[in-house]
Amino acid sequence: MPHTQLPALLDNIIALTEVKDSDELELALMQMLLSISNVKKTTIYSAGSIIRTKHALANNQPIADSDVIPVNMLTALATCLETAKPSITHIDENEILTLFPLMNARQTTHAVIAIEQTNSLTNHGLIMQILHIYHNFSTLMNENEHDSLTGLLNRKTFDLKINGIIADLSNNNEDLSNNSHIYLAILDIDHFKKINDMHGHLMGDEVLLLLSNIMRKNFRDKDLLFRFGGEEFVGIFQCADNDTIMHILNRFRKAIEDFNFPQVGKVTVSCGFTRIQALDLSSKVIDRADTALYHAKNNGRNLVCQHEQLIESGLLLEKQTSEGEIEFF
Repeated sequence: MPHTQLPALLDNIIALTEVKDSDELELALMQMLLSISNVKKTTIYSAGSIIRTKHALANNQPIADSDVIPVNMLTALATCLETAKPSITHIDENEILTLFPLMNARQTTHAVIAIEQTNSLTNHGLIMQILHIYHNFSTLMNENEHDSLTGLLNRKTFDLKINGIIADLSNNNEDLSNNSHIYLAILDIDHFKKINDMHGHLMGDEVLLLLSNIMRKNFRDKDLLFRFGGEEFVGIFQCADNDTIMHILNRFRKAIEDFNFPQVGKVTVSCGFTRIQALDLSSKVIDRADTALYHAKNNGRNLVCQHEQLIESGLLLEKQTSEGEIEFF
């Protein structure tokens, strides 16, 4: 790398260490790689139930990338994910495509970064060093963002995510508002104190771990899942309509009901959810979902209730206070 480019690379390293969000960290990594002279484009492909394009940058600008990945590229991506090793593919006589696995804190490949370069490998070692910096920092960020017991996102991360989502909705972000809505759901294990009292706290932790694993399997890769504290979990979901989110949450509720927890037996969950609106306050969103959850708890448990539907049906009443706020009872 020419000495004239070193300051730009160091600036990008500084920028990478300043971010507080995993997506921002990935973008900072891509911008850093683009500061290397022979890198033309970087793309990150996520490794969920399907491989899909997550971010793409060229000339430090986001570019529209189709979710349809060419078959030869899909094969190379799958191989990189499976082997967790870099691979090189020649695009033509002047350009090469290098695939690198992106590892999470548990040393599991969670994504692949594809780097298009002019036909030169002079910076291959530098790229590997940059990826080591990224991995070390992402490991620290992962530990800061996730609950230590369940591995789900934690309350601190929730506060950042929910406020960002409300800001995007308020700014008419097309990615969030195009033919879909954003919902927040609070899920609570029924009679969890009884589980701890009868079987001990270690078995209670085992229930929390098993439930969080079922959450990951039943919900989609794009859904944000949090442990809010104790036996309470929160999910943020992007869905087409109320019926879709109701189906998704009831499917999870039924999966918990049908699962046989070792030594504990049957466990159920109750859920309350609400739609997140532009100009909402995060505290108000939580209050609405919590009110719906409270209704589910008081009406038999093992239920999914939506705040807006409860208001519409008259099962939940509202009144205007003198300060102009709404109280529920």
